[in-house]
Amino acid sequence: MTSLNGGIRDDEPLRIAGRSVANWLDAAATDLTVAVIERLVDDLPIYRELPAEEVQGEIAGIVHHNMELFATLLRERRPARAAEFVEQRNSAARRAEEGVPLDAVLHAYHVGIGMATKEMFADAEPGDMADAQTIMAMVLDFLRQLTLEVSSSYLEERQIMDSQENSGRRSLMTALVAGEPLDAIAQRTGLRLAPHYLAMTLSIGEHADERSEGVSGTVAGRRKLRRLQAELDRITGEPALTVIDSGGGTALIPCPGNPPEWDALQRMIERAQAVVGTEIRAAAVVAAPTEVPAAVEQTAEIIVLVSRSRRPPGLYRLRDVLLEYQLSRPSPAHPELAGLLEPLVARPELMQTLEAYVASGLNRRATATALQVHANTVDYRMRRVAELTGLNPADPADLPHVGAALAARRALG
Repeated sequence: MTSLNGGIRDDEPLRIAGRSVANWLDAAATDLTVAVIERLVDDLPIYRELPAEEVQGEIAGIVHHNMELFATLLRERRPARAAEFVEQRNSAARRAEEGVPLDAVLHAYHVGIGMATKEMFADAEPGDMADAQTIMAMVLDFLRQLTLEVSSSYLEERQIMDSQENSGRRSLMTALVAGEPLDAIAQRTGLRLAPHYLAMTLSIGEHADERSEGVSGTVAGRRKLRRLQAELDRITGEPALTVIDSGGGTALIPCPGNPPEWDALQRMIERAQAVVGTEIRAAAVVAAPTEVPAAVEQTAEIIVLVSRSRRPPGLYRLRDVLLEYQLSRPSPAHPELAGLLEPLVARPELMQTLEAYVASGLNRRATATALQVHANTVDYRMRRVAELTGLNPADPADLPHVGAALAARRALG
Protein backbone atom coordinates (compact mmCIF):
# COMPACT_ATOMS: atom_id res chain seq x y z
CA MET A 1 0.00 0.00 0.00
CA THR A 2 1.33 3.40 -0.92
CA SER A 3 2.28 5.52 2.10
CA LEU A 4 1.21 9.11 2.49
CA ASN A 5 3.42 12.10 3.27
CA GLY A 6 1.64 15.36 3.90
CA GLY A 7 -1.23 14.25 1.69
CA ILE A 8 1.08 13.51 -1.26
CA ARG A 9 1.54 9.95 -2.50
CA ASP A 10 5.19 8.88 -2.22
CA ASP A 11 5.09 7.23 -5.64
CA GLU A 12 3.93 10.40 -7.41
CA PRO A 13 6.48 12.81 -8.95
CA LEU A 14 7.38 15.90 -6.96
CA ARG A 15 5.98 18.85 -8.90
CA ILE A 16 6.37 22.60 -9.08
CA ALA A 17 3.94 24.53 -11.29
CA GLY A 18 2.56 21.24 -12.54
CA ARG A 19 5.86 19.92 -13.92
CA SER A 20 7.93 17.02 -12.63
CA VAL A 21 10.94 18.64 -10.94
CA ALA A 22 13.17 15.63 -11.63
CA ASN A 23 12.38 15.67 -15.35
CA TRP A 24 12.81 19.45 -15.50
CA LEU A 25 16.20 19.26 -13.82
CA ASP A 26 17.38 16.55 -16.21
CA ALA A 27 16.35 18.69 -19.17
CA ALA A 28 17.82 21.91 -17.75
CA ALA A 29 21.11 20.41 -16.48
CA THR A 30 23.23 21.45 -19.47
CA ASP A 31 22.04 25.06 -19.53
CA LEU A 32 22.34 25.33 -15.75
CA THR A 33 25.90 24.00 -15.91
CA VAL A 34 26.91 26.70 -18.39
CA ALA A 35 25.39 29.39 -16.16
CA VAL A 36 27.09 28.04 -13.03
CA ILE A 37 30.53 27.93 -14.70
CA GLU A 38 30.13 31.52 -15.93
CA ARG A 39 29.20 32.59 -12.41
CA LEU A 40 32.19 30.80 -10.85
CA VAL A 41 34.65 32.38 -13.26
CA ASP A 42 33.13 35.82 -12.56
CA ASP A 43 32.99 35.38 -8.77
CA LEU A 44 36.26 33.60 -7.95
CA PRO A 45 39.66 34.56 -9.43
CA ILE A 46 41.05 31.10 -8.66
CA TYR A 47 38.78 29.56 -11.31
CA ARG A 48 39.98 32.07 -13.88
CA GLU A 49 43.55 30.96 -13.16
CA LEU A 50 42.84 27.28 -13.81
CA PRO A 51 43.29 26.00 -17.39
CA ALA A 52 40.18 26.69 -19.45
CA GLU A 53 39.97 23.07 -20.57
CA GLU A 54 39.88 21.97 -16.93
CA VAL A 55 37.12 24.43 -15.99
CA GLN A 56 35.05 23.62 -19.07
CA GLY A 57 35.88 19.93 -18.81
CA GLU A 58 36.27 18.32 -15.40
CA ILE A 59 34.71 21.06 -13.27
CA ALA A 60 31.77 21.55 -15.61
CA GLY A 61 31.37 17.77 -15.64
CA ILE A 62 31.11 17.69 -11.85
CA VAL A 63 28.48 20.45 -11.88
CA HIS A 64 26.46 18.52 -14.47
CA HIS A 65 26.91 15.29 -12.51
CA ASN A 66 25.46 16.96 -9.41
CA MET A 67 22.38 18.06 -11.37
CA GLU A 68 21.83 14.54 -12.70
CA LEU A 69 22.40 12.96 -9.30
CA PHE A 70 19.93 15.26 -7.56
CA ALA A 71 17.34 14.62 -10.29
CA THR A 72 17.69 10.90 -9.56
CA LEU A 73 17.28 11.51 -5.82
CA LEU A 74 14.15 13.57 -6.46
CA ARG A 75 12.72 10.88 -8.71
CA GLU A 76 13.43 8.14 -6.13
CA ARG A 77 12.74 10.32 -3.06
CA ARG A 78 15.79 9.21 -1.13
CA PRO A 79 19.05 10.59 0.25
CA ALA A 80 22.28 10.06 -1.68
CA ARG A 81 24.53 7.09 -0.93
CA ALA A 82 28.21 7.55 -0.11
CA ALA A 83 29.26 5.68 -3.26
CA GLU A 84 27.42 8.27 -5.36
CA PHE A 85 29.88 10.99 -4.31
CA VAL A 86 33.00 9.28 -5.69
CA GLU A 87 33.46 11.75 -8.56
CA GLN A 88 33.03 14.73 -6.25
CA ARG A 89 35.60 13.29 -3.81
CA ASN A 90 38.10 12.71 -6.61
CA SER A 91 37.60 16.24 -7.88
CA ALA A 92 38.09 17.70 -4.38
CA ALA A 93 41.35 15.78 -3.98
CA ARG A 94 42.63 17.14 -7.28
CA ARG A 95 41.72 20.70 -6.24
CA ALA A 96 43.73 20.10 -3.03
CA GLU A 97 46.73 19.01 -5.11
CA GLU A 98 46.38 22.14 -7.25
CA GLY A 99 46.24 24.41 -4.20
CA VAL A 100 42.65 25.60 -4.73
CA PRO A 101 41.42 26.75 -1.28
CA LEU A 102 38.74 24.60 0.34
CA ASP A 103 36.36 27.56 0.69
CA ALA A 104 36.54 28.10 -3.08
CA VAL A 105 35.77 24.42 -3.70
CA LEU A 106 32.76 24.50 -1.37
CA HIS A 107 31.64 27.86 -2.77
CA ALA A 108 31.39 26.27 -6.22
CA TYR A 109 29.05 23.57 -4.96
CA HIS A 110 26.92 26.09 -3.06
CA VAL A 111 26.66 28.30 -6.13
CA GLY A 112 25.57 25.40 -8.31
CA ILE A 113 22.95 24.13 -5.89
CA GLY A 114 21.74 27.66 -5.14
CA MET A 115 21.26 28.54 -8.81
CA ALA A 116 19.49 25.24 -9.54
CA THR A 117 17.18 25.67 -6.55
CA LYS A 118 16.29 29.24 -7.53
CA GLU A 119 15.31 28.13 -11.04
CA MET A 120 13.48 25.13 -9.64
CA PHE A 121 11.18 27.28 -7.53
CA ALA A 122 10.88 30.20 -9.97
CA ASP A 123 7.30 29.37 -11.01
CA ALA A 124 6.11 27.92 -7.68
CA GLU A 125 2.45 28.43 -6.82
CA PRO A 126 0.64 28.40 -3.47
CA GLY A 127 -0.62 24.88 -4.14
CA ASP A 128 2.97 23.62 -4.48
CA MET A 129 3.77 24.20 -0.80
CA ALA A 130 3.83 20.53 0.26
CA ASP A 131 6.07 19.44 -2.63
CA ALA A 132 8.26 22.51 -2.20
CA GLN A 133 8.84 21.69 1.46
CA THR A 134 9.84 18.12 0.56
CA ILE A 135 12.17 19.32 -2.18
CA MET A 136 13.80 21.96 0.04
CA ALA A 137 14.43 19.38 2.78
CA MET A 138 16.12 17.16 0.16
CA VAL A 139 18.19 20.09 -1.13
CA LEU A 140 19.49 20.84 2.37
CA ASP A 141 20.28 17.18 3.06
CA PHE A 142 22.07 16.83 -0.29
CA LEU A 143 24.11 19.95 0.42
CA ARG A 144 24.99 18.60 3.88
CA GLN A 145 26.16 15.26 2.48
CA LEU A 146 28.05 16.92 -0.34
CA THR A 147 29.85 19.32 2.00
CA LEU A 148 30.96 16.47 4.29
CA GLU A 149 32.18 14.23 1.46
CA VAL A 150 34.03 16.98 -0.40
CA SER A 151 35.60 18.44 2.75
CA SER A 152 36.81 15.07 4.04
CA SER A 153 38.37 14.11 0.70
CA TYR A 154 40.07 17.51 0.36
CA LEU A 155 41.46 17.36 3.90
CA GLU A 156 42.62 13.74 3.47
CA GLU A 157 44.62 14.76 0.44
CA ARG A 158 46.10 17.75 2.24
CA GLN A 159 47.04 15.52 5.18
CA ILE A 160 48.94 13.16 2.90
CA MET A 161 50.69 16.05 1.19
CA ASP A 162 51.57 17.66 4.52
CA SER A 163 52.87 14.40 6.01
CA GLN A 164 55.15 13.72 3.05
CA GLU A 165 56.22 17.10 1.76
CA ASN A 166 55.79 19.94 4.25
CA SER A 167 57.76 21.08 7.29
CA GLY A 168 61.05 20.11 5.69
CA ARG A 169 60.56 16.39 6.35
CA ARG A 170 60.80 15.43 2.69
CA SER A 171 64.04 17.44 2.42
CA LEU A 172 65.40 15.77 5.54
CA MET A 173 64.66 12.31 4.21
CA THR A 174 66.18 13.07 0.81
CA ALA A 175 69.35 14.40 2.45
CA LEU A 176 69.70 11.40 4.78
CA VAL A 177 69.22 8.86 2.01
CA ALA A 178 71.70 10.74 -0.18
CA GLY A 179 74.30 10.66 2.61
CA GLU A 180 74.79 14.42 2.84
CA PRO A 181 76.97 15.76 5.70
CA LEU A 182 74.97 15.84 8.92
CA ASP A 183 75.83 19.48 9.75
CA ALA A 184 74.66 20.58 6.33
CA ILE A 185 71.41 18.61 6.69
CA ALA A 186 70.53 20.18 10.04
CA GLN A 187 71.36 23.67 8.79
CA ARG A 188 69.39 23.32 5.53
CA THR A 189 66.24 21.69 6.92
CA GLY A 190 66.11 23.32 10.35
CA LEU A 191 65.23 19.93 11.86
CA ARG A 192 67.08 18.07 14.56
CA LEU A 193 68.39 14.65 13.64
CA ALA A 194 67.39 11.63 15.69
CA PRO A 195 70.21 9.49 17.17
CA HIS A 196 68.89 6.51 15.17
CA TYR A 197 66.39 5.83 12.40
CA LEU A 198 64.42 2.71 11.68
CA ALA A 199 65.02 2.37 7.94
CA MET A 200 62.17 0.49 6.32
CA THR A 201 61.25 -0.56 2.79
CA LEU A 202 57.64 -1.59 2.23
CA SER A 203 55.78 -3.51 -0.45
CA ILE A 204 52.05 -2.85 -0.18
CA GLY A 205 49.32 -4.99 -1.70
CA GLU A 206 46.30 -3.62 -3.51
CA HIS A 207 43.23 -2.97 -1.38
CA ALA A 208 40.00 -4.58 -2.59
CA ASP A 209 38.36 -1.14 -2.86
CA GLU A 210 41.02 -0.05 -5.34
CA ARG A 211 39.57 -2.44 -7.91
CA SER A 212 35.90 -2.63 -6.87
CA GLU A 213 33.22 -1.31 -9.17
CA GLY A 214 31.62 1.93 -8.06
CA VAL A 215 34.46 2.84 -5.71
CA SER A 216 37.19 5.17 -6.83
CA GLY A 217 40.58 3.48 -6.86
CA THR A 218 42.19 6.87 -6.39
CA VAL A 219 40.19 7.61 -3.24
CA ALA A 220 40.79 4.11 -1.86
CA GLY A 221 44.51 4.46 -2.53
CA ARG A 222 44.65 7.76 -0.68
CA ARG A 223 42.82 6.31 2.30
CA LYS A 224 45.22 3.37 2.36
CA LEU A 225 48.24 5.69 2.41
CA ARG A 226 46.71 7.93 5.07
CA ARG A 227 46.07 4.97 7.37
CA LEU A 228 49.53 3.54 6.74
CA GLN A 229 51.17 6.90 7.49
CA ALA A 230 49.27 7.06 10.80
CA GLU A 231 50.45 3.55 11.74
CA LEU A 232 54.07 4.36 10.88
CA ASP A 233 53.83 7.51 13.00
CA ARG A 234 52.69 5.32 15.93
CA ILE A 235 55.79 3.12 15.93
CA THR A 236 57.98 5.52 17.93
CA GLY A 237 55.51 8.37 18.39
CA GLU A 238 57.51 10.52 15.95
CA PRO A 239 56.35 11.54 12.45
CA ALA A 240 57.75 9.06 9.95
CA LEU A 241 59.66 10.41 6.96
CA THR A 242 58.10 8.66 3.98
CA VAL A 243 58.22 8.42 0.23
CA ILE A 244 55.43 5.93 -0.40
CA ASP A 245 52.86 5.38 -3.11
CA SER A 246 50.08 2.80 -3.29
CA GLY A 247 52.54 -0.01 -4.15
CA GLY A 248 55.15 0.72 -1.49
CA GLY A 249 58.21 2.82 -0.82
CA THR A 250 60.65 3.89 1.86
CA ALA A 251 60.19 5.14 5.44
CA LEU A 252 62.67 6.53 7.95
CA ILE A 253 61.21 6.43 11.45
CA PRO A 254 63.06 8.59 14.01
CA CYS A 255 64.06 6.77 17.20
CA PRO A 256 64.61 9.42 19.90
CA GLY A 257 65.09 6.69 22.50
CA ASN A 258 65.72 2.98 22.27
CA PRO A 259 64.48 1.48 18.98
CA PRO A 260 61.47 -0.85 19.34
CA GLU A 261 62.19 -4.51 20.02
CA TRP A 262 61.86 -6.75 16.96
CA ASP A 263 58.87 -8.68 18.36
CA ALA A 264 57.07 -5.41 19.11
CA LEU A 265 57.87 -4.11 15.65
CA GLN A 266 56.46 -7.29 14.08
CA ARG A 267 53.21 -6.75 15.99
CA MET A 268 53.08 -3.16 14.78
CA ILE A 269 53.39 -4.27 11.16
CA GLU A 270 50.66 -6.88 11.73
CA ARG A 271 48.46 -4.14 13.15
CA ALA A 272 49.22 -1.91 10.17
CA GLN A 273 48.11 -4.69 7.82
CA ALA A 274 44.82 -5.00 9.71
CA VAL A 275 44.22 -1.25 9.74
CA VAL A 276 45.20 -0.69 6.12
CA GLY A 277 43.32 -3.78 4.99
CA THR A 278 45.94 -5.19 2.65
CA GLU A 279 49.10 -7.29 2.64
CA ILE A 280 52.33 -5.58 3.69
CA ARG A 281 55.84 -6.93 3.33
CA ALA A 282 58.41 -4.81 5.14
CA ALA A 283 62.14 -4.98 5.75
CA ALA A 284 63.71 -2.96 8.53
CA VAL A 285 67.06 -2.18 10.10
CA VAL A 286 68.12 0.35 12.74
CA ALA A 287 70.75 2.81 11.54
CA ALA A 288 72.60 5.88 12.76
CA PRO A 289 72.11 8.94 10.51
CA THR A 290 75.37 8.29 8.65
CA GLU A 291 74.34 4.66 8.07
CA VAL A 292 70.96 5.47 6.50
CA PRO A 293 72.01 5.18 2.82
CA ALA A 294 73.40 1.67 3.30
CA ALA A 295 70.42 0.68 5.46
CA VAL A 296 67.91 1.80 2.84
CA GLU A 297 69.81 -0.06 0.13
CA GLN A 298 69.87 -3.21 2.23
CA THR A 299 66.16 -3.16 3.13
CA ALA A 300 65.23 -2.53 -0.50
CA GLU A 301 67.24 -5.60 -1.52
CA ILE A 302 65.65 -7.69 1.22
CA ILE A 303 62.19 -6.82 -0.09
CA VAL A 304 63.22 -7.84 -3.60
CA LEU A 305 64.45 -11.19 -2.27
CA VAL A 306 61.31 -11.69 -0.18
CA SER A 307 59.10 -10.97 -3.17
CA ARG A 308 61.08 -13.25 -5.51
CA SER A 309 60.85 -16.13 -3.07
CA ARG A 310 57.11 -15.49 -2.57
CA ARG A 311 57.35 -15.25 1.18
CA PRO A 312 54.21 -14.37 3.14
CA PRO A 313 53.40 -10.85 4.32
CA GLY A 314 55.21 -9.64 7.42
CA LEU A 315 58.39 -8.02 8.67
CA TYR A 316 61.81 -9.24 7.56
CA ARG A 317 65.45 -8.59 8.39
CA LEU A 318 68.72 -9.73 6.88
CA ARG A 319 68.93 -12.92 8.92
CA ASP A 320 65.62 -14.06 7.37
CA VAL A 321 67.11 -14.07 3.87
CA LEU A 322 70.77 -14.79 4.52
CA LEU A 323 71.11 -17.49 1.88
CA GLU A 324 69.28 -15.51 -0.83
CA TYR A 325 71.19 -12.35 0.11
CA GLN A 326 74.57 -14.04 -0.08
CA LEU A 327 73.70 -15.74 -3.36
CA SER A 328 72.57 -12.45 -4.83
CA ARG A 329 76.21 -11.24 -4.68
CA PRO A 330 78.11 -11.78 -7.94
CA SER A 331 79.85 -15.16 -7.84
CA PRO A 332 81.23 -17.68 -10.35
CA ALA A 333 79.28 -20.34 -8.43
CA HIS A 334 75.91 -18.89 -9.52
CA PRO A 335 75.68 -20.58 -12.91
CA GLU A 336 76.80 -23.90 -11.42
CA LEU A 337 74.21 -23.75 -8.65
CA ALA A 338 71.44 -22.67 -10.99
CA GLY A 339 72.44 -25.44 -13.37
CA LEU A 340 71.52 -28.07 -10.77
CA LEU A 341 67.87 -27.43 -11.67
CA GLU A 342 68.40 -27.13 -15.43
CA PRO A 343 66.55 -30.44 -16.10
CA LEU A 344 63.37 -28.78 -14.79
CA VAL A 345 63.42 -25.86 -17.21
CA ALA A 346 61.41 -27.79 -19.79
CA ARG A 347 58.95 -28.87 -17.07
CA PRO A 348 57.63 -25.61 -15.54
CA GLU A 349 55.02 -27.44 -13.46
CA LEU A 350 57.84 -29.30 -11.69
CA MET A 351 59.79 -26.09 -11.05
CA GLN A 352 56.69 -24.35 -9.74
CA THR A 353 55.86 -27.25 -7.44
CA LEU A 354 59.43 -27.42 -6.15
CA GLU A 355 59.42 -23.70 -5.32
CA ALA A 356 56.07 -23.98 -3.51
CA TYR A 357 57.19 -27.13 -1.68
CA VAL A 358 60.34 -25.50 -0.33
CA ALA A 359 58.49 -22.27 0.52
CA SER A 360 55.90 -24.24 2.52
CA GLY A 361 58.59 -25.91 4.64
CA LEU A 362 58.21 -29.22 2.78
CA ASN A 363 54.50 -29.42 3.66
CA ARG A 364 52.85 -31.44 0.89
CA ARG A 365 49.28 -30.47 1.86
CA ALA A 366 50.09 -26.75 2.04
CA THR A 367 51.81 -27.07 -1.34
CA ALA A 368 48.79 -28.82 -2.82
CA THR A 369 46.48 -26.10 -1.48
CA ALA A 370 48.69 -23.33 -2.85
CA LEU A 371 48.81 -24.93 -6.29
CA GLN A 372 45.22 -26.20 -6.20
CA VAL A 373 46.23 -29.76 -6.95
CA HIS A 374 45.87 -33.07 -5.09
CA ALA A 375 48.51 -33.91 -2.47
CA ASN A 376 49.34 -37.08 -4.43
CA THR A 377 50.19 -34.88 -7.39
CA VAL A 378 52.73 -33.07 -5.23
CA ASP A 379 54.27 -36.41 -4.23
CA TYR A 380 54.50 -37.54 -7.84
CA ARG A 381 56.10 -34.29 -8.98
CA MET A 382 58.66 -34.36 -6.17
CA ARG A 383 59.64 -37.89 -7.22
CA ARG A 384 60.11 -36.64 -10.79
CA VAL A 385 62.24 -33.73 -9.51
CA ALA A 386 64.47 -36.20 -7.69
CA GLU A 387 64.71 -38.43 -10.75
CA LEU A 388 65.60 -35.58 -13.13
CA THR A 389 67.99 -33.61 -10.90
CA GLY A 390 69.34 -36.23 -8.52
CA LEU A 391 68.30 -33.94 -5.63
CA ASN A 392 65.59 -34.91 -3.15
CA PRO A 393 64.23 -31.86 -1.27
CA ALA A 394 63.01 -34.11 1.55
CA ASP A 395 66.56 -35.38 2.14
CA PRO A 396 68.37 -33.18 4.74
CA ALA A 397 71.59 -33.65 2.80
CA ASP A 398 70.08 -32.41 -0.48
CA LEU A 399 67.81 -29.65 0.81
CA PRO A 400 70.57 -26.99 1.20
CA HIS A 401 71.62 -27.57 -2.41
CA VAL A 402 68.01 -27.28 -3.59
CA GLY A 403 67.53 -24.03 -1.67
CA ALA A 404 70.80 -22.61 -2.97
CA ALA A 405 69.95 -23.61 -6.54
CA LEU A 406 66.54 -21.92 -6.34
CA ALA A 407 68.13 -18.78 -4.85
CA ALA A 408 70.81 -18.75 -7.55
CA ARG A 409 68.20 -19.02 -10.31
CA ARG A 410 66.29 -16.07 -8.82
CA ALA A 411 69.51 -14.07 -8.50
CA LEU A 412 70.27 -14.69 -12.17
CA GLY A 413 66.74 -13.73 -13.15
